[in-house]
Amino acid sequence: MTRLWIRLEGLFVLAAATTIYFYNDYSWWLFLLLLLFPDVFMIGYLVNNKVGAQIYNVAHTYITPMVFLAAGFMMQVDFLMLISVIWIAHIGMDRMFGFGLKYETEFKDTHLQRV
Repeated sequence: MTRLWIRLEGLFVLAAATTIYFYNDYSWWLFLLLLLFPDVFMIGYLVNNKVGAQIYNVAHTYITPMVFLAAGFMMQVDFLMLISVIWIAHIGMDRMFGFGLKYETEFKDTHLQRV
C-alpha cells in the first residue's frame, strides 16, 4: 500500500508541476526535451556505487530543485524557475514509475523497491 501512495504522490507532483509550467506559458518542446532527457545525475556511477548513489540522491530529492525554484522566484530569473519546475516534474515522474532514491549497494536498489 505504501508503494501505491508514493506512486500516486509522484503522479500528483508530476501533474502539479506540469500545470504550473504551462500556466506560466513556458515552451512545450523544452518541457518534453528536458523531462525525458537521459538522467545526467547517473554519471557518478562511473566512479562507484557510493558516489553514484550520493549524486543521484541529491538530485532526486525535492529539496534541491525547490531551493533553485525559490532562488529563481526571488531573483526573478524565469529560466531558473522553468528548469526547477521541469526537475520537480521529472522526480514526480520517477516516483510514479517506482524509481526511488538509491542505496549504495547497487543502482537497482531503491527506497521503493528493487528495480
